[in-house]
Amino acid sequence: MNRNFIKIFALSVVAVFSAFVASAQVRLPEGYFLKTLPNGLQVLVIENAKVPLTTIEIAVKNGAYTEGPEYSGLSHLFEHMFFKANKVYPDQEKFLKRTQELGAIWNGTTGNERVNYFFTFDRDSLKAGLNFMNAAIRFPIYREEDMKKERPVVDGEFQRGESDPYFQLWYNMQQKLWGDLITRKNPIGIHDVINTATPEKMMIIKDKYYFPNNSLLTICGDVKHDNAFALAESIFGDWANSGFDPQTKFPIPAFKPLTKTEYFVKEATIAQTPYMDFTWQGPSYPTDSAATVAADVFSTIVGLNSSKLQQALVDKGLASGVYVSYNTSRYVGPVDVFVVPNPNKLKECYAEVMNQVSMWSKDDYFTDEQMATAKAILHRNDIHAKEKPSSLPSQVSYQWCSTSLNYYTDLDSNYQKVTRADIKKYLDTYVIGKPYVAGLIIAPELNKTVNAASFFVAK
Repeated sequence: MNRNFIKIFALSVVAVFSAFVASAQVRLPEGYFLKTLPNGLQVLVIENAKVPLTTIEIAVKNGAYTEGPEYSGLSHLFEHMFFKANKVYPDQEKFLKRTQELGAIWNGTTGNERVNYFFTFDRDSLKAGLNFMNAAIRFPIYREEDMKKERPVVDGEFQRGESDPYFQLWYNMQQKLWGDLITRKNPIGIHDVINTATPEKMMIIKDKYYFPNNSLLTICGDVKHDNAFALAESIFGDWANSGFDPQTKFPIPAFKPLTKTEYFVKEATIAQTPYMDFTWQGPSYPTDSAATVAADVFSTIVGLNSSKLQQALVDKGLASGVYVSYNTSRYVGPVDVFVVPNPNKLKECYAEVMNQVSMWSKDDYFTDEQMATAKAILHRNDIHAKEKPSSLPSQVSYQWCSTSLNYYTDLDSNYQKVTRADIKKYLDTYVIGKPYVAGLIIAPELNKTVNAASFFVAK
């Protein structure tokens, strides 16, 4: 017997067994059902009969984090090409005609740690919809004529971003925050890489990541899980397991910790309103999941109108907006403070931002009532987010890729358990006294007046 076959078979068995064990340990909300097919494909069914529709989504552990410079932006281009042609529908005209026959609403997204594709259609079209998804995910055709049309579309998204002062500031921040690994935090890509992409490069991406054991199929809506599982297995069951774990075979290089604080001032004529941004390297889910939860609670607290941050900056007229956020990630999530300063009080605004951040971990920076209010907001947001069945697959798959299904299930209850000590530990570990990147984008005319570089510097 062929030795390579034996090796692939053995690896497949190990991968499937591991997936079965993981499935058995998963906690899910009521009405959610999980099954791992023999080929390693995890199938999640969400029974939600609010409307007579069904949404199917396939999420793949792919995205910017898998891209070195030579492939930067190609996961995004791959996502666009998904909707072009495949073995069953060999050109886009036939593909689009089929979406119309199904009455489907469809789209895809590419982020740092996930690529997903989804269709919503009438509940009676579930089998037809799964067959349609199967053809697109497993049997794509990358025609040069289609790529010639789509490359400028994808690159055009990049160019539109470059015309936005916020994007310019963000991109410069990313360069300094992630250094030579910036491509792994930037799904939009690199112009030259996008514009010279070939069908061969598309196949390389497919052959590295597009396997059942690296994917989650979610079926949500007016369905019964037993029937949905049976259909999924009958249609996707012969999708061949890769015989390896893509996340292990193609390891992600570690993001280097910041060693020093760095400031910059960027002049841009399009920056009619100046923006300030401050970013720290925050927690990663695998190493500090508790901090990822505490980060969300703290961000919500300082977003309250009654918070010291908002009162000191917005209420006092130093800024029209200040926004604190953390982006939950498997690979180093950023902690960000974005400020829209009063152009006439730039120096005062900056000084007060630094003053506020220095006080964040003090015991009296927020009240018990504010923490309770923040938790109530997060609870309401969770309820609201789950009201629309067609949005549930995307919410679940984000966590499946970047955290876990247990994290998704427990997130709201874990918000309610966060203590002051948890928030202080998060801030002391990742923010207070830690290196960060600070950027200011400003119009040249305004900068001539204020000389931002004279005060926008590390203290």
